[in-house]
Amino acid sequence: MFDFDQYLGFLAFLTILTIGFWLMIFLMTFVIPYWIGGALIERMKEIREEKKAKRQNA
Repeated sequence: MFDFDQYLGFLAFLTILTIGFWLMIFLMTFVIPYWIGGALIERMKEIREEKKAKRQNA
């Protein structure tokens, strides 16, 4: 059915596919929400600081 070279290529393909799948799951469930959440928190802090600066200058 398979020659040994084809078998190794098939195993390499499955390995890369599996690594890509789990990397996508990891990125979608942990890294991207953490990144977005951190950006939102930083933006909220900047907005609060801008409001404080406006109140102190007025």
